[in-house]
Amino acid sequence: MSVYVWIESYAGRANPASWEALAAASTLAEKLGSDVTALVFGENARTIATEAGCYGATNAYICRDDVVNEYRLEAYAQLITDLVTQHQPGFVLAVASSRGRELLASSAVDTQSGLIADATDLRLDKGKIVATRPAYAGKVAMEMTSISPTTYITVRVRAFRAPPRDANATLNLSEIQSAVTMNDITVAAETFTDSADDVNLTNAAIIVSGGRGIANNPKTVPSDLGAVDPNVWKAKDGFEHTLRPLAAVLGAAVGASRAAVDAGYIPYEHQVGQTGKVVNPDLYVACGISGAIQHQAGMRGSKIIVAINKDAEAPIFKLARYGIVGDLYDVVPALTAALRRKLGS
Repeated sequence: MSVYVWIESYAGRANPASWEALAAASTLAEKLGSDVTALVFGENARTIATEAGCYGATNAYICRDDVVNEYRLEAYAQLITDLVTQHQPGFVLAVASSRGRELLASSAVDTQSGLIADATDLRLDKGKIVATRPAYAGKVAMEMTSISPTTYITVRVRAFRAPPRDANATLNLSEIQSAVTMNDITVAAETFTDSADDVNLTNAAIIVSGGRGIANNPKTVPSDLGAVDPNVWKAKDGFEHTLRPLAAVLGAAVGASRAAVDAGYIPYEHQVGQTGKVVNPDLYVACGISGAIQHQAGMRGSKIIVAINKDAEAPIFKLARYGIVGDLYDVVPALTAALRRKLGS
């Protein structure tokens, strides 16, 4: 009943969320009296595997073939499928990123195994592992188990706390080769371009988000806007000079509702919700967001929600632990100033 964990990486660096997947795997292994094996493919695999050992892995399989130097679904899925077929682990885990979802789903199909997606909790019940995952836009929690010999599980980001790093941990490392060659690849990635923005909502511990109400900026509109919509100008100014200072003080990422994104106030990369990013920060500050069910689906898992809205009947207040009824352009600057004094930043 070994537990395998795919460690996601890019440009020779591990995705830190993979350490959370290792934490979930360690929880499983402890319950089953088993061990944890990291699967690391591509650039800098040996170093990343060694780091995985510091976060709970006791074994590791690495592959450094040219075909896996960059992420390619065909090659990566075949590696995992071959390992599962040969060793029959009880579980294969990965963080529920876009790559983790498609990779485990592909290998699960190849091995005719069960897949549990977006797990937020794992427990042992009568000898079987039961995974909890959100359903119906987060309104209910569903419990799932699998009867297949190997169960694939993707775990939601920030649902499990990464374990403390142990620099003295030891690791049994084995190197494997890919059965897929470059000639077998039907679609190849030619280049990767880093986003000019520093948006990382998925891993953010704190998020400050703005909604349609951000357009109610009391600032005077310049006379030289040309064809620019005054509401768009006001909203962009609000994000830049009202929400971003609060985010800077808190060390937070900046998010937005779909209404704000659709109106052109801020790029899509910032969208939180059913059709945007699903986030689970420790603190979520919703400014001028009414709280439509589609937005709630993306942030209801936040540990603490603070809502700032002029409408005391806004649905967001039903989710919020703390609510402030007032104009965000009065509340947010005052909150920023108070936090700056308190935190000395």
